[in-house]
Amino acid sequence: MNELFVKTEKQEPRTERIVHIPVLLKEVLQSLHLRENGIYVDCTVGEGGHSEQILNNIGEKGFLVGLDKDSELLDAAGKRLSKIGKNFALFNDDFFNLPSCIDKLKISKVDGILFDFGISSFQLENFSRGFSFRNNGPLDMRFNSSSLLTCEELVNESDYKDLYSILRNFGEERRASLIAKRIIQKRRDKRIKTTFELAEIASKALGRGKGKIDPATRTFQAFRIAVNREIESIEKILPKVPDLLADGGRVCAISYHSLEDRLVKRAFKAAQEQGTMRIITKKPIRPSLEETIANPRSRSAKLRVAEKVRIILN
Repeated sequence: MNELFVKTEKQEPRTERIVHIPVLLKEVLQSLHLRENGIYVDCTVGEGGHSEQILNNIGEKGFLVGLDKDSELLDAAGKRLSKIGKNFALFNDDFFNLPSCIDKLKISKVDGILFDFGISSFQLENFSRGFSFRNNGPLDMRFNSSSLLTCEELVNESDYKDLYSILRNFGEERRASLIAKRIIQKRRDKRIKTTFELAEIASKALGRGKGKIDPATRTFQAFRIAVNREIESIEKILPKVPDLLADGGRVCAISYHSLEDRLVKRAFKAAQEQGTMRIITKKPIRPSLEETIANPRSRSAKLRVAEKVRIILN
């Protein structure tokens, strides 16, 4: 749904603690070139880590627009931001709908846009959401719980060709064919319903190995991306960014795997070739050693930054 997020009174989400640590926070705040009367967009609000600091830095004259598909996280972020001020609006929506969201607010151009494509710690640690193979839970993986498609559906109802495509294209899994075949074999006996069952299939197919990455990691990444159509959303919104930014406005994009990073890199390069954007980061900004020690989940993060070219009228 493309509408302003409204708090409901049905059930209080578990927001006793904010467990998500915003990645590359200092670098993002510096790269956005925040100013007090500016309008900024956080396209992936999550638990509000980046948004909180953006709001703190733009003052009462500035304005923040936030989007997230996860209504539970958005509720937590809304409470967090409300302690700072009222100069923000949150949308429970996919970020590819950003143009219509800001249009509802009568905003034509914004001064900065942030994308953080990572998954929230809150989502990973909530076993009932099915994002992690470290806890047993239902094969869900939906960011938006009102969406119809679940991971269980994909795993149990996709044919070999589609399973292979998901694993190879979204997980970059070299042994996609073997895992797809093992999934089909397993579901002949009974429907695959839990994260442990899916993780076991991937682990047995690949073996434990000597690396630090669990053999189920790419499989879970692949199905999460497929369930939430993440790549499709990125491909839809990035070409629209230049038209949404004011002259001199900046876009920051944090990626966590090569699929996302390639899309950002290509989109920025295409915009630069078209003369609408200027790439600020020739190479992506990576977390410092101190940050990766404090927050191990940040270790794969890459931040790319581009700026809207100023139009000079004669």
